Amino acid sequence: MTALFDYDVVVVGSGFGGSVSALRLAEKGWKVAVLEMGRRLTKDDFEKAATSQKALAWMPALGLKGFFAQEIFQHVALLRGIGVGGGSNVYGAVLLQPKEKFYRDPAWAHLHADWQQELAPHYEVARRMLGINDNPYRGIQDEWLEKAAVKMGVAHTFGAVPQGIYFGNPQHVTPDPFFGGKGPDRQGCTQCGRCFTGCAFGAKNSLDKNYLYFAEKKGVEILAERKVTYVEPAFGGGYWLYLQHPWDRSITYAPVRARKVILSAGALGTQEILFASRDRYRTLPNISATLGDRVRTNSEALVGIMARDPETDVTKGASISTHFYADENTHLTQNRLPPSYGMMKFYMVPMVDDPLPLRRALRTLLAYITQPVDALRVYFARNWYKRTTYLTVMQAADNELRFRYGRTMFRGFRHGLKSTLGKGGRTPSFLPQANAAARAVAEVSGGIPQNMVVESIGNMSVTAHILGGAVMGANATEGVININHEVFGCPGLYVVDGAAIPANVGVNPSLTITALAERFAARFPRKETAHD
Repeated sequence: MTALFDYDVVVVGSGFGGSVSALRLAEKGWKVAVLEMGRRLTKDDFEKAATSQKALAWMPALGLKGFFAQEIFQHVALLRGIGVGGGSNVYGAVLLQPKEKFYRDPAWAHLHADWQQELAPHYEVARRMLGINDNPYRGIQDEWLEKAAVKMGVAHTFGAVPQGIYFGNPQHVTPDPFFGGKGPDRQGCTQCGRCFTGCAFGAKNSLDKNYLYFAEKKGVEILAERKVTYVEPAFGGGYWLYLQHPWDRSITYAPVRARKVILSAGALGTQEILFASRDRYRTLPNISATLGDRVRTNSEALVGIMARDPETDVTKGASISTHFYADENTHLTQNRLPPSYGMMKFYMVPMVDDPLPLRRALRTLLAYITQPVDALRVYFARNWYKRTTYLTVMQAADNELRFRYGRTMFRGFRHGLKSTLGKGGRTPSFLPQANAAARAVAEVSGGIPQNMVVESIGNMSVTAHILGGAVMGANATEGVININHEVFGCPGLYVVDGAAIPANVGVNPSLTITALAERFAARFPRKETAHD
């Protein structure tokens, strides 16, 4: 029987869920491979991406083979990382645990007596593996954020963010400081402000520095530039995974057969594979009808503040270093931008408060007439990225999107995901707390507060933290997977990534995805005790 399988376990995706699964199952004796759609990235890739938008962007149809994707749907605009290491290459290394409300959310509280207690030991393992430290650096941008917290009456919530970054000596390469010398050598953070385009110095604890590093040492094969199109049950057991090259159609791959399959392609990628398998290729017809439901954006908004002084430079520091809570349900972090983000200034529009989308769009357009100097100053600003502070604002609010599947205009009438509205109405594109925080930062910095055009005029939320779509449930009428992450009606097929999470985390979700993956792997049997 063994000869019939290429691998015991194939993991699709090398982000937080996939990297944990690959390492832990290899430790349990399984022969594991990881299929990753993006490239294996190098220091040179990160250096180029820091200053070149073309080197950063992932748009294979246009010949752009970077590792940062921006995708627009009818109701939401999404940002995600694609490459070996997944989102860890482009995230700000912020690793926060959610508040108690997350564990008690009705969306999944009934599935376990106490999720907080259940996940606590797995958070601890995740924290150790990801090398969390409080950011010790304070720059002018952090000072502004603290003053803004004071103005908003929430100074007690301000502080350094816990991060997966090595804050050691930036001048020297030192032996591994996290795993007793068994991990890779490291160099300390240089405070270059370019975490979002990959760390060329190796200070950020991206997944190639921990989970994937040790997974390869355990014999896990990481196969890059392989996109899984669909999954099919194999006669005699296991699954076939059908592959294509992400951009070069002259390269073909034979299908891969595995006893078990773990989908960890991110909330979007995992949904696309499951939808294609169920609705297009009809190889997995038993997947729950709830597929695509309960998609969450962390109720996120992005706002910007550009300093009027052209000599201002806020870029020294990690991309994210401090945060505060505007209220019990609203979390904010500041963001420094690298040079390759310069085009984002054309996403910015005058700041307008209005909960009614059409009226807000009209008032935004009117602001170009009534406030032309500030509105246009941003577009012609010298050193825009050095002068700009972004605030990422997230809420633990109960609203949802749905994704459906079919040919769509947004994908050139190819098959793909389509967004629709879910429970709680449209995910908000206007967060009054976000605008209030931006104005507070603008007041203390002498800056110009601005909204994102897709939010103010397009009435779309923007997020880098998409969750859900293949969520846990008690049965197939309630979710796509059970609490062991196994897909209902598809034995040996699992979902282990943000797609599995049914509730808004309310903060950056990377640590929670990692903890859930650690829990999944801890419950997975060792090979010698498993039954096919």
